[in-house]
Amino acid sequence: MSEVTEAAVLEALRRVQDPDLHRDVVSLGFVKDLKICGGQVGFTLELTTPACPVKEQLQEQARAAVAAVPGVENVNVRLGAAVRSSLPSGNAAGASIKNVIAVTSGKGGVGKSTCAVNLAAALAATGARVGLLDADVYGPNVPVMMGIHENPRAAGNGRILPLEAHGIKTISVGYMVEDGQPVMWRGPMLHRALEQFFQDVEWGEIDYLLVDMPPGTGDAQISLAQLVPLTGAVVVTMPQEVSLTDVRRAIGMCRQVKCEVLGVIENMSGEIFGTGGGEKTAEAFSVPFLGSIPLEPEVRRGGDAGVPVVVAAPDSPVARAFAEIAGKLAAAIATRKAYELPILEV
Repeated sequence: MSEVTEAAVLEALRRVQDPDLHRDVVSLGFVKDLKICGGQVGFTLELTTPACPVKEQLQEQARAAVAAVPGVENVNVRLGAAVRSSLPSGNAAGASIKNVIAVTSGKGGVGKSTCAVNLAAALAATGARVGLLDADVYGPNVPVMMGIHENPRAAGNGRILPLEAHGIKTISVGYMVEDGQPVMWRGPMLHRALEQFFQDVEWGEIDYLLVDMPPGTGDAQISLAQLVPLTGAVVVTMPQEVSLTDVRRAIGMCRQVKCEVLGVIENMSGEIFGTGGGEKTAEAFSVPFLGSIPLEPEVRRGGDAGVPVVVAAPDSPVARAFAEIAGKLAAAIATRKAYELPILEV
């Protein structure tokens, strides 16, 4: 029987390529804890995100590649993930937050908060550490949609502890005002509130912090871009033309503040509002189209009950659509940082 060597195993794994990063798993540094005992081989594939949409595919390709090495009798491929940070050191978000993604829209009423909540839940379901910052201070819907009806507490160091539900850490001005009380803030007050949400909240380790933005292209968008270097933005739209006109403005605003558009989501897709408009807009602006969310009553029911549909009915078609979009979003973030991944000589 041929002796199985580390060099032979790694050479076999060089034939396995990440389809998003377009490099092999060895040079990307994905292969960890390689152990060889006779014909038994085990190792971990440490991917860039637990939400990787092709992780099972990579796992099987890696297993098959190593199984073909002469002398190998059994292959154990474990999956792991280490989300890489897209933020420079010393930023306002702090070193504990790796990626900040704005969920925005050109107008209200398109289901932006619903998308933000369910994307957060879908990412958390993969094992990612997720935070949700409700920056829509004039209409904070996250408390209701997450089923949280309490006030944040202070940590021992004087900072604010975020409230947690469904595996997601959250903060919202809605936790701090009485139901029905209007928030009437001018630009500087809004800017200070967003600054405190980043600097004074004890977020802990966060892989993805989703920021539910107010609709439009106003003070909140400008303040966020000034406060923290955003990983990128997800733009939510409805299929009909009146919504698409506004989403084009949102994409233009992102470009003006040098925030990459990670993709467009078409929400409430179906017979009532039509289909396909979001994809056409994404194509026209040369940005990724992340997918469509069908108009389904269970989405509304989940939001009203404080249990996102991704949590309440994870096997439903609409929950699977959110999960697929979350995977594409995670892949887009990993691809965005691909140029910073070291090429390892092993």
